[in-house]
Amino acid sequence: MKYRCLKLLRFVIVLTAVFFFAKVVFMLYNHAAGSFLDVWNVLLSGLPQDLSTVSYLSAMVWLVLMISIWRPHKVLYRILSVYFGIIAISLALVFVADTVLYGYWHFKLDATIFNYIDSPKGVFASISWLEMIVIIVTILIVSFILYKALRHSFTDTIKPCERRICTTVLFVLFAGVMFLMIRGGVGRSTMNIGRVYFSQKPELNHSAVNPAFSLIYSTINHKNFDKMYNFMDGDECSKTFADLQYSTKSVETRKLLNTNRPNVVLILMEGLGSSFVEYMGGERGVTPQLNKLCREGVAFTRCYANSFRTDRGTICALSGYPSFPDISVMKMQDKGCDLPSIATSLHNNGYTTSYLYGGDKNFTNANSYLIATGYEKVDGDEYFSVSDRRTHSWGVTDHIVLDTLYNQIVRLHSARKPFFLTCQTLASHEDWKVPYSRIKGNPKANAMAYLDDCIGKLVGKLRATSAWDSLLLVILPDHGIIYPESVTPTDTCVFQIPIIWAGGAVKQHADITKLCNQTDLPATLLGQLDIPHDQFSFSRDVLSKTYTYPCAVSTFVRGITFIDDTGVTTLDLNSNKTILDSPTPSEQRLHKAKSILQTAINDLKKR
Repeated sequence: MKYRCLKLLRFVIVLTAVFFFAKVVFMLYNHAAGSFLDVWNVLLSGLPQDLSTVSYLSAMVWLVLMISIWRPHKVLYRILSVYFGIIAISLALVFVADTVLYGYWHFKLDATIFNYIDSPKGVFASISWLEMIVIIVTILIVSFILYKALRHSFTDTIKPCERRICTTVLFVLFAGVMFLMIRGGVGRSTMNIGRVYFSQKPELNHSAVNPAFSLIYSTINHKNFDKMYNFMDGDECSKTFADLQYSTKSVETRKLLNTNRPNVVLILMEGLGSSFVEYMGGERGVTPQLNKLCREGVAFTRCYANSFRTDRGTICALSGYPSFPDISVMKMQDKGCDLPSIATSLHNNGYTTSYLYGGDKNFTNANSYLIATGYEKVDGDEYFSVSDRRTHSWGVTDHIVLDTLYNQIVRLHSARKPFFLTCQTLASHEDWKVPYSRIKGNPKANAMAYLDDCIGKLVGKLRATSAWDSLLLVILPDHGIIYPESVTPTDTCVFQIPIIWAGGAVKQHADITKLCNQTDLPATLLGQLDIPHDQFSFSRDVLSKTYTYPCAVSTFVRGITFIDDTGVTTLDLNSNKTILDSPTPSEQRLHKAKSILQTAINDLKKR
């Protein structure tokens, strides 16, 4: 009896110690803790979740030892040996991936990583070959050490049991204790990610989360739409959302263009948030070309991105469809391909449509989405030479792509048929390596300055052609960015983005100071072109008289922020707690944020 109890207990202790050690390494690597007290609080707060995960992983050991009470056999030891190997490799992968990727993603390892399973290069695209080798070696070393530690206390045979009945009863009691630890206690709520949150600092809460639990929990709950964002009854949700006045009509729209059939070029910039644009209140001297375009053209100065990643932000901008904290609609073939888009609307009104990107156009199912939503032609990295594809870790660097864009604009203009051309940039992304060095010691800002310079050169060349006169150039990012480093991923400045309209089709300079969202682009653009946009149920014409309740919503992993003229409210869905309510607490803002998520998920279910 004592033999088996000690084996199970030792397994639990070893795994718990491993989780503790992994958290300390995570905090050191990501500079997440400022003091020993922070480390202590992280370990203490995360302990219940660690024990829950340990209990999950102990189930197989418990079962084998339980069987061995009545039928001890060598094969049982072999089963455990294989199981220990699986655990060791799996946990090593989870620990290393979570620790390394957090610095880029700023959230814990979860089911989001499976969005990139068909394009694994994208997960580590920002990491050099040398770093990749170090990561692989680290995974192998950690796997070996874990395996040795788990196997250490088990011999080649499992001893016969002399007190079978007593041992069986004791193991049944152990099963009850393990069940309670898995569940997280006897209360109504079961163990979840938010149970370990204890601090106002997101990085400390994230440090407390067990990465294996986060991955398993988010995978199990990833697409269970029936249980997601169900905050209130249907009638209440409908009424609250109606109060937000998401009109799909354009009425007496303020006209900013001198033609209702311009050629439209949309540049989707990688991550260039307002924090880099001085005209929008950002850092001085980084983007002089964008500042110049703001002063000459139309600048939407209070716009917020809906999401935090490219696959989600692209859908927000092109389809006017809201983002979700835990779902990538683009990856859902049947859902994403059913969305409306600017391309479809313009194509149906006689426009030629095409998309240009210097990276892998199939990444996160982008190609299928783009083709299904109205783009006649989608060019990815295969469109460029092999040497060009090696100019950035993500593919073709920006000056080459924008030179290609220029040639396409000139060629399409000469065809004398309206065109809609979208270009997605990529160089202003980790690892921030660009062929440009104007801003020393700040690679992130320098990468943004490089993109700005590329856009400035494109505009300069276009001005010298007749294509400029009938051109509407729409410039915005796919999402905002964490900058400067002192801000957190949930700060509202992370989501503030520039939207700039330039080109000969623009009548005159104008600042649009109304609070709005990235998703409002389709309705606002189509409203200028006198094209109906009824199918864009989550997109509003900011320049229409129907836009009467300015507000914006942004989502991040397991969270949502709602902004209106009364202030800002941020809800953490893990803990179901409001983590920001400024300048004064507002249940109304919180209620409206929830109604948007609930309405959006109900719409997604129907598609």
